[in-house]
Amino acid sequence: MSVRRSTVIFAWILLLPAVLYVAVIVAYPLVDTFILSFTDASLKKTTKWVGTANYDKIFNATFAEVIIRTFVWTAFSVAIKMVIGTFGAVMLNAAVPGRALFRVLTMPPWIVPMAIGIFMWGWMYNGQFGMISGLLQNLGLVSGPVAFLAHGSTAFWATIITDVWIGVPLVTLYMLASMQAIPQDLYEAAWTDGAGRFYRFRRITLPLLVPSMITMSMLSLIATFNSFDIIWILTQGGPNGDTTTMIIDTYRTAIGSKKYGEGAARAVLICIFLSIFCITYFRVTHRLASGESR
Repeated sequence: MSVRRSTVIFAWILLLPAVLYVAVIVAYPLVDTFILSFTDASLKKTTKWVGTANYDKIFNATFAEVIIRTFVWTAFSVAIKMVIGTFGAVMLNAAVPGRALFRVLTMPPWIVPMAIGIFMWGWMYNGQFGMISGLLQNLGLVSGPVAFLAHGSTAFWATIITDVWIGVPLVTLYMLASMQAIPQDLYEAAWTDGAGRFYRFRRITLPLLVPSMITMSMLSLIATFNSFDIIWILTQGGPNGDTTTMIIDTYRTAIGSKKYGEGAARAVLICIFLSIFCITYFRVTHRLASGESR
């Protein structure tokens, strides 16, 4: 056996645990879900092959609203998290008194268990004893209790605010680490040439943060698109379905209504959307890397 062949075999032996993990944990469930989406699987004893019938049921006006709502919910949530997180990272990276304390204060939303944090926001949104409604009444901005989770428009934005509160710390820390990785020589040279703080941020910090911002946006987009806990605990997709996203609709169909085949079809559609996002991300990062190499 040649040295090259033995090296290749040894490399595959090292990769075998990872290959088995991907095959068992990732590939098999995906393939099984895809096959299940073409059946009428439910609590019935027999399962029949129904072809594309489950997908035909998906493409209707109601589910189109769910898709649009999911994209709007995700877009607003990710955009707000990126803006606040980047701004927070800039502030934490600045040489200001109490900077270490500010860094510690960014952690609680991330440290607190998600369910507890969501329940806390649910209490704050309550119209009878919630802090937000009480504060608005004391300020004279509203004339009576406001049940934020009882109305579609307010419930929609309430879930976004909660998701932003939970996701901002990760974005802040990631962007802060990216800022601190920027060579200080660039800032010193710009400062020597008389460049102001805003000019340095616009010409040095922001361009060098673009790859990190794209990566963080992609990770946040995937997590937000698949977010289930926040909406389910706060509204369970209500009122009147005004906060129902694709992941909530999939859960209701597959688990709530026990229509596993239809739920699998919805899950496949979610995978398709996320795959498109990932492919777009890899193409963008590849172009950025190609541009930098030139």
